[in-house]
Amino acid sequence: MAETILPALTFVKDGVFCFSRRIPRALRDHYSNPRIAYSLRTKSHRIAESRARKAADQLDEYWYHLRSKVVDLPGKHMLRQQQATQATHAPAPQPPLSTSIKLSEAVGLYLRLKGKGRPVTFHRAAERSCGYVIDACGDKALDAYTKADANAFRDALVARGLAGSSMTRVFGTVRAVTNFAASEQGLSLINPFTGVYYDRDAGVTDRNAVSRDALLKVRKECRKRDDDLRWLVALVADTGMRLAEAAGMTRDDFVRDKNGGLVAKVRPHPWRRLKTKGSERDIPLEGEALWAAERILAQAETSAHAFPRYNKTSETNANAASAALNKWLKDVTAEKNTMHGFRHAMRDRLRAIECPADVVDQIGGWRTEGVGHGYGSGYPLEVLRKWMKEAARADMVYGS
Repeated sequence: MAETILPALTFVKDGVFCFSRRIPRALRDHYSNPRIAYSLRTKSHRIAESRARKAADQLDEYWYHLRSKVVDLPGKHMLRQQQATQATHAPAPQPPLSTSIKLSEAVGLYLRLKGKGRPVTFHRAAERSCGYVIDACGDKALDAYTKADANAFRDALVARGLAGSSMTRVFGTVRAVTNFAASEQGLSLINPFTGVYYDRDAGVTDRNAVSRDALLKVRKECRKRDDDLRWLVALVADTGMRLAEAAGMTRDDFVRDKNGGLVAKVRPHPWRRLKTKGSERDIPLEGEALWAAERILAQAETSAHAFPRYNKTSETNANAASAALNKWLKDVTAEKNTMHGFRHAMRDRLRAIECPADVVDQIGGWRTEGVGHGYGSGYPLEVLRKWMKEAARADMVYGS
């Protein structure tokens, strides 16, 4: 069917398809108007055609039921409920069932339109989070979910043992899917998954910064072992990079600036995407991070990757790196340290030398709040290097 031809039983108002059908003359006594007309809540020709056909089928079924009420059936006078039936009025016609899409369909729509070019974790998060809803409350039309459903969903997540931070992510994904799908379908929807109360701190453990003493131990061990795993630790420890950012780097991501200093260019790659747009940045290398980069570049070029062992497939295996290095860190420092703790520590180290907050944000790829910070290209490398040198110098003083 051509897009210019309206689906049967529909018309368009303000770009939105509407359903319209005359009520049979024999049944008009059951209705206040001779025609049924209402919005199909979509601008899509294909969806409007499907919804109109579904509404027509529902009406045909209901009208058959109404017609059967007035037909003299054989033996009707013998029915046990005859008197009760005569004493009651004919039931009021029911409104057409919801024309909203189901949550499972909403997930498909969300991923088809917003999932292009997104990592597999994006797809898994949407499918898993909405799967939790379906498990707890059923696969309903979006406008059929209630606050009671949302509360039951919360209770189901608590029963699963999810921490408050994990529940926040799950609820955020469910809200994003339902809001997006409702907008695409032209639905006026009060999202019941908004404003649900739960303890956001339940089960959440603080990620502590790696202490100065632990940092000194790690540096000594990295120099002593001098292998690719320790180069990765040193690179993260003295830049504050996310582990996945560092593990997915190539040899070409280390470049010389005009003064001959090494710079790590954190850029997205097909095998490793960045967490946010602001994560794309240049970090001047000083201290142990500079030593690690020099050791990486000094190796025979057998792979384009800086850390080939974690890039053997189409996706950087940051989880394997995290598991191996976190265990090694705990053994070396005798503390509950993680690789992510170096990121917290770098921020503390820059604070300790009174580095401006927006410089800290640029080095770490954190978002700086405020409209004004979105203007311009940020600080030049010379300014960033000055503060990275100062941080490395302060560490040397502490360790002497």
